[in-house]
Amino acid sequence: MNGLKTILIYGALLAIGALGLQWLELQYLVRAYPFQTYAAIIALAFLALGVWTGARLFRRAPPGPFVANDRAMQSLGISGREREVLGLLAAERSNKEIARELALSPNTVKTHVSRLFEKLAVRRRTAAISRARELGILG
Repeated sequence: MNGLKTILIYGALLAIGALGLQWLELQYLVRAYPFQTYAAIIALAFLALGVWTGARLFRRAPPGPFVANDRAMQSLGISGREREVLGLLAAERSNKEIARELALSPNTVKTHVSRLFEKLAVRRRTAAISRARELGILG
């Protein structure tokens, strides 16, 4: 116990000495380069102010629950099942996975996908998902 106390005392004294030397070095640098030191302090203050202001001004409200645009679905003639297929397309599922999940045949899924392409006036899955999001059909 006595040896541990001695080690702790010497360790604390060495730490205080190291801090003192660092403080002296800082004092030297501040005196040797006063303009750069003050410029750095002002730059850090403006950086902190900018981050704080940006966080306050551009705070985003949490999005509310998604509500599908029923009018767009009705005007395009998209059925509920096609809406389900579109949601699974957005989840990057393959035709086989969609067929398994909805208990349909893969050919039926292909038919739904091709009808969605026609109704949304697109040629690819990614374009269909993008168009559905624009119209408010998908969240």
